[in-house]
Amino acid sequence: MNQTRRFFSLLPNVLLNGAIAALATTSMLAPGFSPSVKAALEDSPKTVIDEVWQLVNREFVHTTFNQEEWNATRQELLSKDYASNEDAYNAIRKALRQLSDPYTRFLDPKEFEALTNQTTGELSGIGIRLEVNPQTQTLTVVEPLDNSPASEAGIRAGDRILKIDGKPTALMSVEQASELIRGEEGTEINLQVARERGNVFELALKRAQIELPVLHSTLKQEGSLQVGYLRLDEFSSHAAEQMEKAIRQLEGEKVDGFVLDLRGNPGGLLFSSVDIARMWIEEGPIVSTVNRKGGDREYSANRTSITNLPLVVLVDGYSASASEILAGALKDNKRATIVGSRTFGKGTVQSVHSLSDGSGLAVTISRYYPPSGVDINKKGIVPDVQLNLTGAQENLLGMNPMLKGTRQDPQYARAIALLSRTSIGQGRPSPGGIATTPSIAIPATPLR
Repeated sequence: MNQTRRFFSLLPNVLLNGAIAALATTSMLAPGFSPSVKAALEDSPKTVIDEVWQLVNREFVHTTFNQEEWNATRQELLSKDYASNEDAYNAIRKALRQLSDPYTRFLDPKEFEALTNQTTGELSGIGIRLEVNPQTQTLTVVEPLDNSPASEAGIRAGDRILKIDGKPTALMSVEQASELIRGEEGTEINLQVARERGNVFELALKRAQIELPVLHSTLKQEGSLQVGYLRLDEFSSHAAEQMEKAIRQLEGEKVDGFVLDLRGNPGGLLFSSVDIARMWIEEGPIVSTVNRKGGDREYSANRTSITNLPLVVLVDGYSASASEILAGALKDNKRATIVGSRTFGKGTVQSVHSLSDGSGLAVTISRYYPPSGVDINKKGIVPDVQLNLTGAQENLLGMNPMLKGTRQDPQYARAIALLSRTSIGQGRPSPGGIATTPSIAIPATPLR
């Protein structure tokens, strides 16, 4: 599978520069437009086309950007008539392809809403994770989220959802079911639920605003070591808050060190990655960004770290953007040992804008560099300890995600081995992470 395509399928891949910007239609019209031109654009599909053109013209950063060609593109786009918004959307997508940047992309209203939910880390629903059970092919609850309408109504892991508002779920995908379950906060939803031994019952729940958990933390006893295992799925607006809470809780349980798992994490919010880096790094640079005019902005630690315990970070080829910012900062400041395979290599920053009809545009606005100053775009970060999984191991962990973060996970097992070599168990170590020789290639041992 094409890696960029898979990267997009994992998460709408934008490294956001702050909050999503709301743009008024009139502000997007170029100065000097005559009233007749302005009137022709307003309330037509061309409005969104010109908003997109103006944003790219003002913000886009790419080494191959050709201003003359982009000016000609605008004239071509506005000279045509569009029968519908969908026709305009297709024209926008075609125009953006000429920029040769997979991260500058148009989002129709549904895609933009999904991205907003994902990056804010919130949605309105009942708070359940679903899967289609591979054995029974039925829509099944993986888990109800804590303090959600689902958990308060008594829904359990393993419950089967037979109907949603009277609609049978047989042959329904998780995505289709999720679309039915989500809705306006305070509205009612009715479920028919089946439990073991043929117990079938009806539930009426009220939708609520749900904060999506993106961090999974566990205290693990590994021999004589107590290890705090932290798996971060994405850098949403709540990720830093959840990370701080988990670190403090695990510190309170007297852990000896941490394993931070960023494998498969495609990124998210720029400031979320910076805030999390500051929890681990007491002082030093974190990341710098350079915009189209050559201006740069540096983000540094601000003496607000909350732990100095040893840290190993796990990465792979799908650890990207914000994951690479965090991993790069921890590596270059010698605060952690990075274990796994080379990261994805996304070294650009996108800003996401809402458009007048509810659609959106992600546009590349700058490049970023880790403290080392190395350009990682399309190159990735090489771990301190390279440990590539075999195809069989990747398949096994992919089919059995519960094995991740266990001794049957070769990269996690290597992290535990590294932690065990430190002075933990003999008093708390000094800051600075674990000393290793950079870029050691170690073959993965077979899974059993």
